[in-house]
Amino acid sequence: MDCINRREFLIAASAGLALAGMPNVFSGKTKPIQNKLPRWRGFNFLNFFSHRPYVADYKLLVATEQDFKWMADWGFDFVRIPLAYPTYLKYNPSLGKDITPEETIDFKEEPLEAVEELVYLANKYNLHVSLNLHRAPGFCINAGFREPFNLWKDQEAQDAFYVHWDMWAKRFRHVAPRLLSFDLVNEPCFKEDMNDQFAPAQAIPGDIYRKVAKSSLQVIHQQNADRLVVADGNNGGALVIPELMDLPIAQSCRGYFPHDVSHYRAGWVWKNPDDAPMPVWPAMINGKRYDREVLEDFYRPWMDLVKQGIGVHCGECGCFKETPHKVFLAWFEDQLDVLGSSGIGWGLWNFRGDFGLLDSGRKDVAYEDWYGCKLDSRLLKLLQKY
Repeated sequence: MDCINRREFLIAASAGLALAGMPNVFSGKTKPIQNKLPRWRGFNFLNFFSHRPYVADYKLLVATEQDFKWMADWGFDFVRIPLAYPTYLKYNPSLGKDITPEETIDFKEEPLEAVEELVYLANKYNLHVSLNLHRAPGFCINAGFREPFNLWKDQEAQDAFYVHWDMWAKRFRHVAPRLLSFDLVNEPCFKEDMNDQFAPAQAIPGDIYRKVAKSSLQVIHQQNADRLVVADGNNGGALVIPELMDLPIAQSCRGYFPHDVSHYRAGWVWKNPDDAPMPVWPAMINGKRYDREVLEDFYRPWMDLVKQGIGVHCGECGCFKETPHKVFLAWFEDQLDVLGSSGIGWGLWNFRGDFGLLDSGRKDVAYEDWYGCKLDSRLLKLLQKY
């Protein structure tokens, strides 16, 4: 079967299977207010998260059809796929030279098809997919790859960004909006030095974020006017974006507040992980108390956004494996309940791995054997509750 026919077959198969629908097994404590977005609940999958070139067999180590089947069987309905754009380029870093602006839009067909197959595989199990540029031309909140320009300063970078979304919009133009949405760029913020992981970050000027988001929306809607577009909150996902409220763009928050709990000893947050204070919940951090009430205050701007008719989702949430399990579950239940009170769904980072439901590597969990995997059954029960 050639590439085009195979793609059409996969689209038709996934859409047909999705028609069956899926029961909602979740029962949060509070009755949510009406969110314009469905209350999607699920996981991030990291097949294309690294900026390394795509390797065909690597994807099998990250997500398999069995993972999506388990998700659906457990009652989840959301898959977020963070993409690092170098993964699907012809650019070869092994040649020892930095990427050029021209190379940022020189696509390679094999990895593009692999992304499509992953999307259609998730759709096969009636899972909504959020396709996200985690590393976009000219920006990533994480270091590790030298960009040739800056998305928030350079028109050339913005033009390349639009080329990427035009390409994805064309490839997926026939996929039903209920099965696929586009999350423009992960955790946008401004850094003077994007190669310094610990460089101070600040919010992007609202007019610049609006320009990039609106132009992306236009490019995407030229291919499918019904495609849902999502913008991550400003300043790393923390802040509501008032400059976008008049546009048909949903917004995505983060479930990592406070970082002292969610990212305890995480090496990309702490220069010296040994400096991280042992988390508790409720907590006293630098003389200030953190509890459920503080969580409600933190998320109130997002809850107000829902009340104003803007769709809101929490694209990433969870806790790094070093946080004590009891602390994680106590904090996370408060957070899920607060988000749930406004009908805000979530995507745990990740399904399998350091934040995950399977094979998280926590040292204080009595794992259940699940077909050779280590299942955090207490976390599963909590997620199913909300």
